[in-house]
Amino acid sequence: MRTVKQFKKNLVMALCTACFFMANPIYAETDDAQHGNMNHAQSNTMWSGIYKGFLPCADCMGIKTSLALNANNSYILITQNTGKSVRDFVEKGKFTWAENANTIVLTSRDGATTHQYLIGDNTLTQLDSSGNKVSGKEAERYILHRKDMVSNEAPSSHVGH
Repeated sequence: MRTVKQFKKNLVMALCTACFFMANPIYAETDDAQHGNMNHAQSNTMWSGIYKGFLPCADCMGIKTSLALNANNSYILITQNTGKSVRDFVEKGKFTWAENANTIVLTSRDGATTHQYLIGDNTLTQLDSSGNKVSGKEAERYILHRKDMVSNEAPSSHVGH
């Protein structure tokens, strides 16, 4: 009986989280302007957009993650420790290009947190604190996939994820 109650509680929490993310879309800015003498990866704004994933977590079911990268090098990162809290954590800041042309470093407004991501083909791979890819059986779980809200299709009456 207790297992059924726990299952119902987790299901309700997951459904509430899903409803929140569907009702509150994140829009990324787009800009096709070239930026001086940056290399191709930096000047090509094909990386700007919204990336989502479910990252591993040591003390929860996983970290539901939405990351919006804007063409002006700002970002919004929204995370939720699923199974531990229904609270969303919102972090805003700027990102810079690392020495590796395909790596960005996110720095929060207060400078307290930094994250590194490797830019791939419609993906961002979260790197460890040393700037290396995570290896092992969990490696695929560190990848965020692009899920933009903007499309080239005809407008529809319903907008959703």
